[in-house]
Amino acid sequence: MEIVHVSAECYPVAKAGGLGDVVGALPRFQQELGNITKVIMPMYRTTFLYKHDWEVVHKAGANLGFSWFDFTIIKEKSDLLGFELYLVDINGLLDREKVYGYDDDTERFCAFQIATINWINAWSKLPDVVHVHDHHTALIPFMMQHCYGFERLKSIPTVLTIHNAQYQGIFGWNKTIYIPQWDSWKRGMLEWNGNINPLATGIKCAWKVTTVSNTYLHEMRSMSNGLEPLFEYEKGKSMGILNGIDFKVWNPETDNYLNNHFDKTSSEAGKRANKNILCETFGLDKEKPLFVFIGRLVGEKAADLLPQAIIDSFNYIGRKMNFLILGSGENEVEEKLNQLKSISQKDFNVYIGYNEKLSHQMYAGADFLLMPSRVEPCGLNQMYAMRYGTIPLVRKTGGLMDTVIDLGEENGYGITFNEASVGNITHAIFRAVKLFHEKQSFHSLRRKIMELDFSWDHSAQQYVDLYKNL
Repeated sequence: MEIVHVSAECYPVAKAGGLGDVVGALPRFQQELGNITKVIMPMYRTTFLYKHDWEVVHKAGANLGFSWFDFTIIKEKSDLLGFELYLVDINGLLDREKVYGYDDDTERFCAFQIATINWINAWSKLPDVVHVHDHHTALIPFMMQHCYGFERLKSIPTVLTIHNAQYQGIFGWNKTIYIPQWDSWKRGMLEWNGNINPLATGIKCAWKVTTVSNTYLHEMRSMSNGLEPLFEYEKGKSMGILNGIDFKVWNPETDNYLNNHFDKTSSEAGKRANKNILCETFGLDKEKPLFVFIGRLVGEKAADLLPQAIIDSFNYIGRKMNFLILGSGENEVEEKLNQLKSISQKDFNVYIGYNEKLSHQMYAGADFLLMPSRVEPCGLNQMYAMRYGTIPLVRKTGGLMDTVIDLGEENGYGITFNEASVGNITHAIFRAVKLFHEKQSFHSLRRKIMELDFSWDHSAQQYVDLYKNL
């Protein structure tokens, strides 16, 4: 089976969040199952681009409204990622350093999708499945079905995976000319609440829709930023498939970012060594439990609650724990966290920014991971943390609910709470501090979570089975 993934991100080429991790891993595992997998993504100006060798495989041009653009498709020569990687180069639109955040993102990703579908349409042998990811590529199922120039693609099954339904790529009807000539009777496929909504269009037009966890799929019917009725209507063709993690990348025994490797049998000494390095680097007390937060400092992640939750923990539990925060996002949250440095008594620090190496070191050295998310479609951090023997403290939502069972329940191995609130976070920290001092139970739990299997093997097979059914 030949599977084509189309995405705005793919680790390690370009990554802004969990989407990049998924598209960097799932195709490789599908390839290992005996399929031919290809990933098509924009050619951003990233370090990866300049460090590897490429060959040009296609050149052509297309219209974006009344404008003409030329595009080039290049292929990474060695297939070092475990699948065929293709980049779409469009001068003036995709040749940027960042993935998102530009005023012309609508134009950028419309042009990317048009170039991609034009190229696929030129193939002599068409793929068996086209799998698109999030709103940046969600117009492709519509184009394959309803644009006059791509009629030979109508019979190819399409799958849309929604990694985060809060972002939908909405734009006005004044930009409808960006979409290649299409059947005007299908206007309703593009429209949602008076605008063109690419994510809604993908949900309507894709043969199958998946979300990245079962719980998130159910949540979408009541909490999807205006798409609730659509998710309810299309529930018959929708399913949840939990993301996995790449055990080759996230492995404390071999992780290139670590100086001190360990496995479940040596976890106590190994984590202690990694924790000591973190505490020395960030001026923290080695003897106290270390709580970390790794991620975007935005409302979705409930990062705005962290400053007060940390203060309340110090006030009501005592200075019995360390906190180390890694991330960037909303200016107000960053400022409040930076201000907390002034009250630190060797028990708080923050690193504002993105640092892949530091994130691995924090998973390896921390005792507990905080994930109080308001929205978490799947969540990968809790899986990374458990792989490294770091116990997760999570709010019961989305994929966090599907992957972390509270210690108070049968076969539980984490700490969960119901609401994204300062009080709930503080109480979870209180429970964790108590657990930390119950040394036998604490170390036994560490070994237990390191044995849990959140690898891609099962999930990759679920996707292949889905394709075969189509």
